[in-house]
Amino acid sequence: MPQERTDSRPSLAAHLARLNGLGPVIGLVLLCLIASVLNPDFATVDNALNVLTRTTFTGIIAVGMCFVIVGGGIDLSVGSMAALIAGCVILLMNTLAAHGVSPVVAVTVGAAGAVLIGSSLGLAHGWLITRGRIEPFIVTLGTLGIFRAVLTWLADGGAITLENELADAYAPVYYGALLGIPIPVWVFACAALLAAALLQRTAYGRHLQAIGSNEQVARYAAVNVDTVKLVSYGLLGAMVGIATLLYVPRLGSSSPTTGLLWELEAIAAVIIGGTALKGGSGSIAGTVVGALLLSVIGNVLNLTSFISIHLNAAVQGTVIIAIAFMQRRKT
Repeated sequence: MPQERTDSRPSLAAHLARLNGLGPVIGLVLLCLIASVLNPDFATVDNALNVLTRTTFTGIIAVGMCFVIVGGGIDLSVGSMAALIAGCVILLMNTLAAHGVSPVVAVTVGAAGAVLIGSSLGLAHGWLITRGRIEPFIVTLGTLGIFRAVLTWLADGGAITLENELADAYAPVYYGALLGIPIPVWVFACAALLAAALLQRTAYGRHLQAIGSNEQVARYAAVNVDTVKLVSYGLLGAMVGIATLLYVPRLGSSSPTTGLLWELEAIAAVIIGGTALKGGSGSIAGTVVGALLLSVIGNVLNLTSFISIHLNAAVQGTVIIAIAFMQRRKT
């Protein structure tokens, strides 16, 4: 009896899925080509490094946000959290310097403090969501106001400024370079690589995706749902802390407007990168591309008069709604 021949070639659906996954990359390439035509200054090394450096802040936060969204959660407070962390870290470093601690030691302690504070605030979110059984949207909407109000109180309505000697010691963290690449870009790359390995190569990553796909089924499969969610918010908080410690030396101060709309940019980067808003699937590589795409859009608005730079947030908001609509149409 003759055996049936099986076609091992990829199906049309597989090809379409692969092209869909490459969508953000194709969009980024096309946007760069268009930007180069609109303004030749875009295609310079200095401008490329500038775009990469400015991507690091919201890009690192977006990497952490990817974990939360893949797990079916959300965090609306990351911009306010960054502002509060920056203010607390500056106050900590100024206090240490006032007590005779050397600037380098004060900056080192402050950097560690940024990650510790961020992780703690993220874990607090996770605890309220998992143990308090409160929706992530409600928890983080509430802390969005709390964090920024506390910073405003600490700053007495103004700004908290880093002392000059500390600013000089801290400056290389943002303005320094290694092999011609700015330090923040190296940190962003390392954070993204480690996060990608955690999400795609570990049991934790598989459990997180299972929870985002169907939390009840994950519980039946003996996945410790509460712990996995708690860790995801802790990771996001740590990423906010890392982004903040890179951001502080740029301006040397923190005010009630610091980190404004960072949550919008982080969420936009994640969903542009292909992560499903309802959770269950996503990639760190796509998130990085999404963050770069948003930065390039902002850079193009700066270099051209095609659209006012003041409409940057409107563009990001439109992108979020459009992609959410397309994801909805697929389901």
